[in-house]
Amino acid sequence: MNFVEERILKDGVVRSCTDLNVRGFLRNQLDTNLIERIGREFKARFADKTVTKVLTLESAGIAIAYATAKELGVPLVIARKNRAADESSDYVAEIMDEAERVVSRVSIDKAFLSSQDHVLVVDDILAYGSTLQGLISIVDSAEATVEGLGIVIEKGFQEGGHRLRNLGYQLESLAIIDAMDPQTGNITFR
Repeated sequence: MNFVEERILKDGVVRSCTDLNVRGFLRNQLDTNLIERIGREFKARFADKTVTKVLTLESAGIAIAYATAKELGVPLVIARKNRAADESSDYVAEIMDEAERVVSRVSIDKAFLSSQDHVLVVDDILAYGSTLQGLISIVDSAEATVEGLGIVIEKGFQEGGHRLRNLGYQLESLAIIDAMDPQTGNITFR
């Protein structure tokens, strides 16, 4: 069992068979030591890659991406949701939040990504993969290279991870959950 799985068992709360509350250490309240350790782990897992930028979506992924970018010694680029984007100066993608059934428009100023960049995309939780696919489309629009995808918690019972791996991306998830039982609070890791 790894350090992320241990922390999920200690402080995660299973609210349903698809909903895990990690607000107490990964979202609303951050365990900074854990976040720094996650950054070091992503650096180790992508050590064979040339990464020039780390990319994430605001807001929950920022701390994780920051720690990773700091470890790698590269800039962090943050895609912003629903701000007024100018397609002549911004890369834009639409991302479907599958849980809330809401489409968000996200964007990055074109000055922050170029065809010379090798990008590591980092986020906190992977379920259906819509966020990562939107961020990948932004990297593709910049004609940059996706070097890998770093996820803290993957919901392995939902199709996002499977779909992205089938597309050929190196997807590194620090914990993959195969099942959760809200009655007992039990979590089954892959």
